[in-house]
Amino acid sequence: MRPNRKPVVIEDIRATHKARKKEIRARLDQFQEVWRRGSDEQLWEELVFCIFTAGASARMGFRSVEAIRPFLIDGRREDMTLALKTNGAHRFPVERPGYIVVTRDYLREHCGLALRKKLQSFADPLERRDWLAREKRIKGLGYKESSHFLRNIGLLGHAILDKHVMSCLADLKVVETSKPPATRTRYLETEERLRSFAREIKIDFDELDLVLWSMKTGEVLK
Repeated sequence: MRPNRKPVVIEDIRATHKARKKEIRARLDQFQEVWRRGSDEQLWEELVFCIFTAGASARMGFRSVEAIRPFLIDGRREDMTLALKTNGAHRFPVERPGYIVVTRDYLREHCGLALRKKLQSFADPLERRDWLAREKRIKGLGYKESSHFLRNIGLLGHAILDKHVMSCLADLKVVETSKPPATRTRYLETEERLRSFAREIKIDFDELDLVLWSMKTGEVLK
């Protein structure tokens, strides 16, 4: 199925959900398996992936993680930059390794890189996401990529309000603008509008996020 270049309507959403529900459910199950069985190293890799995808693409994130895999736990920023430049993997080969090293140093100092234990320590899912998005020494996430990370490790219930999803919501008049929300308040408001819309059309909230994303990109990734 090709990406949707025309305005999205509810009939399109229902048709796409029906056609892709099995694939989408399998992807969500895959995410939840990461939380059930994944190591702290795997959780850290997913966090790095989301640092790379901010302002880029999922496929660029995949290529970038593969390029720096030998340096994920202990590598220097310079080694990551060289690997990214050699492979042409990312559009920001200097900036993003800097984010990764600062974030890794903080997490190692703060919780010994024991991400599972740290994430489990939050009773409130919103507080957990706030920590990821607002802690100054966790670089390059914000609310969209914090939501992306949590969803990718199986902690569902957060919307990934990127340009693709926002474009769909603007088409549907769920929001007034396709511009991704820039503040916490605006993010929560938009997320609740998406949640209400999901209830209205009777499609699971987490499934709907992937339905909308796939309608604009033509695929179901992460």
